Amino acid sequence: MTEHPPRDAPVVTPRAPVPTEGDIPVRVRYPECDPMGVAHHAAHPIWLEIARTELLRRSGVSYRDLEADGVFLVVVRLEMNYRRPARYDDELIVRCAVTGGSSVKLIHEYTIRREGADDPPGGTVICEASSVLACVGRDGKVRQLPAWLTHRARSEPA
Repeated sequence: MTEHPPRDAPVVTPRAPVPTEGDIPVRVRYPECDPMGVAHHAAHPIWLEIARTELLRRSGVSYRDLEADGVFLVVVRLEMNYRRPARYDDELIVRCAVTGGSSVKLIHEYTIRREGADDPPGGTVICEASSVLACVGRDGKVRQLPAWLTHRARSEPA
């Protein structure tokens, strides 16, 4: 008979260094746009989520792996400043950086920029954002982040 670890005991560990920042490309898709071809503001948080989960995936751990271990990251705060419109088929770069946190939360900052032929060097900033994610268990109660994940964040009081 195989013994299983306690429900909330971490099993997943990264297979590569856990990055604290990175760029993720996204393309503005047709269903994300209004009739004028401008990306709807509701698409931007989805792109941030893509950037966060892909940044984690670079360590060899997927969000699905965390969930299987009973680790759930819930958004408790999201702030966005829209600067310029993104349009259908634009190629965007979402910069995601872990900028703080504690033993139970992670703070991310983001910049979404377009780097098309008509944009200046360094691109055009489309949106700047920040988020706070809290770690909860299967029961929805706050729990500690896995130790390998907490080192990504600078210390800050919970």
